[in-house]
Amino acid sequence: MNEILVNGLRVQTRIGVPDEERAELQDIEIDLRIGLKKTFGEMADAISETIDYAAACAAIGELAMLRPRALVETLAEEICTMLTGRFGADSAEVEIRKFVLPNTRSVGVRCRAAKSK
Repeated sequence: MNEILVNGLRVQTRIGVPDEERAELQDIEIDLRIGLKKTFGEMADAISETIDYAAACAAIGELAMLRPRALVETLAEEICTMLTGRFGADSAEVEIRKFVLPNTRSVGVRCRAAKSK
């Protein structure tokens, strides 16, 4: 399988269960594995034959700022759905890390989705 990898995409959002956590913007970090329908050779060096990862990353930033969410799991699922729907990915894996829990580097979730056939 051919994939596009994005590591450490930083976006801001309002996310968390307590109201006070959602009150302030917070930075989160996102890793993406975007499964492609075509092999790299089939793409013939044309951006139109692949997924524009710059556009996908910009859309993820916009999605993150769209509204507050209680659960990081919700945002992960929304990103997977967007990648397999709007961007036409064959599959998507999204890992999101938050930096809110004392005595930890981060906490996070991972979501996987495949395009509906």
